[in-house]
Amino acid sequence: MRLEERILRGRIKNRVPINRSLESLVQQIQIQTQLINKTVKINSLYLALSLSLGLLMSCQHDEKVVFDEFQPTKGVWERQDVKTFVWDVQDTLTANNLFMNVRVNNEYPFSNLFVISKLYKPNSEIVIDTIQFQMADPNGALLGTGFSDVKESKLWLKENFVFDQVGKHKLTLEQAVRALGDVEGVPELKGISEVGFRIEKAE
Repeated sequence: MRLEERILRGRIKNRVPINRSLESLVQQIQIQTQLINKTVKINSLYLALSLSLGLLMSCQHDEKVVFDEFQPTKGVWERQDVKTFVWDVQDTLTANNLFMNVRVNNEYPFSNLFVISKLYKPNSEIVIDTIQFQMADPNGALLGTGFSDVKESKLWLKENFVFDQVGKHKLTLEQAVRALGDVEGVPELKGISEVGFRIEKAE
């Protein structure tokens, strides 16, 4: 056998394992690509389901809300700063839950909150309530939701309340907190940044 033929055959023999290695590498890449595609599809499906569920819950949540409004304070809730909320009532059959919402920070010095609520009806009738809310646990930690030092509390004003008149209604909220031994009350209530009023359809 001539020297040139030996060299050529040697080169061909050396190429065989290289080709097999390339084929194996291509197969591995194809398998990994298929796995990645499946993972992407599964993640996309989970994301779509999560978004759909969130949208559904949001829609259901919004359907319950009849009225929702926040009003800021000046950093303190002054005694003469009466928060006023006005809305229109057309439904005199459905029961509603009425809430006062407050956003409070760590500067709030009391464990409770006294509020005077006045509901003005279209026929000039006024419903007055003085309500006490618990704002902190026995250890002094603020109650409510929130991850920062600001907590939002949703406080009950009336449960399963049915408006008996059609037309414009007005609700006022004023703080009536008094320190121990104080007759006139606290003129500036620290720690309350916003006061809100919310109406939800009762389930």
